[in-house]
Amino acid sequence: MVIDVIIPAFNEEQSIARVLAEIPAGLVREVIVVDNNSRDQTGPVARAAGATVLREPRPGYGHACLAGMAHCFARPLPEQADIIVFLDGDYSDFPADMTALVQPILRDEADLVIGSRALGEREAGSMLPQQLFGNWLATTLLHRFYGTRFTDLGPFRAIRREALQRIDMRDTTYGWTVEMQLKAAKLRLRSVEVPVRYRRRIGVSKVSGTVKGTLGAGYKILWTIFRYL
Repeated sequence: MVIDVIIPAFNEEQSIARVLAEIPAGLVREVIVVDNNSRDQTGPVARAAGATVLREPRPGYGHACLAGMAHCFARPLPEQADIIVFLDGDYSDFPADMTALVQPILRDEADLVIGSRALGEREAGSMLPQQLFGNWLATTLLHRFYGTRFTDLGPFRAIRREALQRIDMRDTTYGWTVEMQLKAAKLRLRSVEVPVRYRRRIGVSKVSGTVKGTLGAGYKILWTIFRYL
């Protein structure tokens, strides 16, 4: 099965080359780095490391992911990837875990696979208290209202192309991950989690690292959960 990777990136020039270097050799056909209006050299560094680089000037994690998806879906249908992996560009995830992440899909046991930081090994300080609480609250609400059994809203995830097209993603900012998970539940897609490792990111988080980002993400995640009830 053909696998493509989408990496949304905003000001990740210090980390993006390391992320790209650790993607398992031979597993992936194309890596698309979406430069989300960075003010540094994220794009040139990623291009030099062998990635396809797109420029998305509209700020927002979802905008970047949607731009990457549009690139993947622009291929003729027979050339489109079977699996699309989403991975952050800040080096907090372990790209090598991608091999385990896609296995449930390769074995035809799942349509969506979430890399769970809650189930895996986390470096001390890699997730701030507000992240841990937010994950717990969001996954608890997803279980109550949608019947899911997720432990994380982790951004490291793999999904069948056909499932991603059925989900019809719309969110352009902080609600991206939870929208995918709750829509998968509504469509009765097969969703599983696999443990992934997690470490302190390179640089400062644009979400959990600021009060504005934390409040904005929390509000958008909760709003998204209740919007689709």
